[in-house]
Amino acid sequence: MTFRLLLTALGVATLAACSSPAPSAPPPGTPAPPPVAEARSLSGQDLLPPVPIPNQAKLEGDLEAANAVLAAQPDSADALIWVGRRQGYLWKYRAAIDTFTRGIERFPTDARFYRHRGHRYLSVREFARAEADFTKAASLIAGKPDEIEPDGAPNAAGVPRSTLQFNIWYHLGLAHYLQGHFAQAYDAFAECMKVSTNDDSVTATSDWMWMTLMRLDRKADAARVLERITPVMDILENQSYHKRLLMYKGLSTPESLLDTATADATTIATQGYGVGNYYLVTGQPDKAREVLTRVVSGSGWNAFGYIAAEADLARMK
Repeated sequence: MTFRLLLTALGVATLAACSSPAPSAPPPGTPAPPPVAEARSLSGQDLLPPVPIPNQAKLEGDLEAANAVLAAQPDSADALIWVGRRQGYLWKYRAAIDTFTRGIERFPTDARFYRHRGHRYLSVREFARAEADFTKAASLIAGKPDEIEPDGAPNAAGVPRSTLQFNIWYHLGLAHYLQGHFAQAYDAFAECMKVSTNDDSVTATSDWMWMTLMRLDRKADAARVLERITPVMDILENQSYHKRLLMYKGLSTPESLLDTATADATTIATQGYGVGNYYLVTGQPDKAREVLTRVVSGSGWNAFGYIAAEADLARMK
């Protein structure tokens, strides 16, 4: 082929490529692709994000803003943490784990990345990995002053109620509890109580500590945990834990906690697990199984009560 003919052929090919239609967008009304499973339950079921996610548009806007801040401040640990947290609020737990892993690689002595990644390992039922992360985080905060942890979903009063050290010990206790390591769970919750400085944190810690002590058959110690719990407390966030504790004290009935007709999925799982566990540790296994099964039939699979119900049901088989 002569040079002139080669140029002509190339020109025709270029024109043909330029005139090829671009891939068309999906027609209006085309359904979105189905959500991908973020985890598997302890019984082997795929766990999918809800459709739609509550407040999805706002949460997506928050994540977009967090990504913009990170793009402007690529060396900011805070900016990277908020991207991971915002991903988690959208039930994108695997993406959040990847983000916090990037943070650990870049900021290996920042306990916050281990704390947040460990939380999301709990969400996806990888309890041993969560335990390892929280144990590492606890070693990094040893001897250091505590710090307020900013809220991603502020309470109605706009007052943060938890701290970094509280969240590390609290979630480490959960990681042990969910694996049935009750003695280690108690040790973690005892450390958590040392940094529980308001009624919200006291009720959350007291609830899991009571349940743990009952599993250890330390009933007298469990009763002492309830001594500081009263019907009137300064609770801004943990109303469900407060209700559970009042039930343990005999000041309300299990049935009252199951009256959840207007509650959201997290509240149903949280209060339901409290009742199921109460039946279990007070020698009523049939009632316990019935309530725990109701909990895991709900949609709030990201709630700790739901995860704990799965773990108990697996151990009851």
